[in-house]
Amino acid sequence: MIALVARRVRALSTSGALAATVVGGAAVSAGWNAAALLVAYFASATLVSRWRASDKDAATGRVVSKGGERDAMQVLANGGVFAIGCAAAAMTGGEYHALLLAFALGSLAASSSDSWATELGVALGGTPLGIRELTRVPAGTSGAVSAFGIGGALLGAALVALVALALGFGRELATMAFIGGLSGCAADTLIGAFVQERRWCDACSEPTERVTHSCGVRTRVTGGVARMDNDIVNLLATLAGGVISAAILA
Repeated sequence: MIALVARRVRALSTSGALAATVVGGAAVSAGWNAAALLVAYFASATLVSRWRASDKDAATGRVVSKGGERDAMQVLANGGVFAIGCAAAAMTGGEYHALLLAFALGSLAASSSDSWATELGVALGGTPLGIRELTRVPAGTSGAVSAFGIGGALLGAALVALVALALGFGRELATMAFIGGLSGCAADTLIGAFVQERRWCDACSEPTERVTHSCGVRTRVTGGVARMDNDIVNLLATLAGGVISAAILA
């Protein structure tokens, strides 16, 4: 039902709604508190992405690869690790149950941290600093940071941690979620700066993540690992957040 509502308000594409149903079902297997945490994450990420959306689209529309409705790849990149952690926790008892929950919560907090960092950074942060070039880069460029982006990362990780605490996951797991969230967001920035595929539009003389630029011209790869797009970077970042959360708890 939640996926259908999200499709109706155009927060998800059709494929995104189907993927969200799978992720949500996995969350329910670990308990209704895990499902409620997923809903809170998705609602907050949707709201912050739509805040000042026209301004952000104008700033990043020629740079970023996707926008608007989240498709299946975006849903799985941001929630797939959480789903795996929840499903595994549902089938496991003892100390491993807590470790798998920490893994799941850390991955979701990493996604939330990255989402808030990106949205607030673009909306409020002006021209960010690319950590690879150590120069100012266009808003929305992967691997770039700003003061407001860092603040957004803290808020996004704290949101998941505080909701997890309110839903009864306990202080220890909530703390692991916060640490894993920030760690995963940092991993996203580093991977985005040094590994993610970089492309260039010769017609517009602009950097971009798009295979076909907004002008209609096919872009060329200028650096990074080919096919390492933003979805794969997000998946690796959530995995890093989950692993770090579980490792610290262990």
